[in-house]
Amino acid sequence: MKPAPTIDYIDTAADLDAYAASLAGCSWMAIDTEFLRERTYRPELCLLQIAAAGRITCIDPLALDNIEPLLDVIYDPSVIKVLHAASQDLEIFYWLRGEVPSNLFDTQIAAPLLGHQEQIGYGTLVKEILGVDLEKSHSRADWTRRPLPKKQLDYAADDVIYLSKMYPIMRKKLHSLDRLQWLDQEWLDLTNVDLYLKPAEHMWKKLRQVDKLKGPRLAVAQQLAQWRELTARESNLPRSWLLKDDVLLDLAKQMPESEAELKYIRSLSDSTKRQHGAAMIDIISRAAKTTPEKMIIPAKKAKLTIRQDAALDVLTAVAKSYAEELQINSAVLAPRKSLEDLIRGNRDTKILKGWREPLIGRQICSLIDGEGTIHFADGQLQITG
Repeated sequence: MKPAPTIDYIDTAADLDAYAASLAGCSWMAIDTEFLRERTYRPELCLLQIAAAGRITCIDPLALDNIEPLLDVIYDPSVIKVLHAASQDLEIFYWLRGEVPSNLFDTQIAAPLLGHQEQIGYGTLVKEILGVDLEKSHSRADWTRRPLPKKQLDYAADDVIYLSKMYPIMRKKLHSLDRLQWLDQEWLDLTNVDLYLKPAEHMWKKLRQVDKLKGPRLAVAQQLAQWRELTARESNLPRSWLLKDDVLLDLAKQMPESEAELKYIRSLSDSTKRQHGAAMIDIISRAAKTTPEKMIIPAKKAKLTIRQDAALDVLTAVAKSYAEELQINSAVLAPRKSLEDLIRGNRDTKILKGWREPLIGRQICSLIDGEGTIHFADGQLQITG
């Protein structure tokens, strides 16, 4: 049995500077984060784990004024950043620098291209590739606790230890199958900052039952939702601590005209009344005189007809046949929504873009257009045309 790897713990600026300098010239690093977001608007980075240049390192951002020297390395476009289910980690980096790192390798996105299930969990992927069962007992631990117990640090380090072991294996397989370039298209969306900073003026659309409001009441809900988002962002508090959704909707329905009338709003906290009562009344007064942004409710797609449903079954079978031959997850190769789009006559869809289009998109369109045929031979599905 190999000895457990040494885990370095960094909680001083001097050690951080030395560590960042030691990473000069490294070509890739495995990264994971532990964070807390229950008490803040922005996720609070509590621990940063990195496997790079033969070292396993846990960096304590709570003990440091900043981690800028290390961020310079992470944001270096020549360094590949290996993560699993990267969006939450990237959100943290967005709030640290206002942008996200480039040159990513997300093992959750890469896995289906090698035949693993879609949206696969980290522990499951480690088990399937490395045959290791990971400890799960610290998944809901308090990462603000100091000092962190050794078992908790070991748990955190495991995420990058096995990530760094899986990456060379997965990359080699993808390279041998000539699929590395597919990944550039797949995770391009992860670098879109709109994923991490939602426009405040659109937040009203997330309110449940806001579609029941009309006229001035809808305008009030829209303006209050925007104010709440901007205020929560500026004060770094959860939006629900300022104003819960149901309370916001009550304000929009009742449209109080003075701070005194706020006492009739059920569940509106005294602290919110004191701190933000005047601002909310001002917003309500002004919004009530405006025309609300038009609510566009997407039309529900008609249910597939019996014949269309049968066609979907056939195309799904075709996709599975191609996927088996290619040893790729069929849902990633030919997403169900794309197949439905094609059946409905919509060709502006994922299967006809990027690497999927020559691999299966053209063949599916050929079948739909009546130019291709399907038959069985030797117990196998055969596609021609």
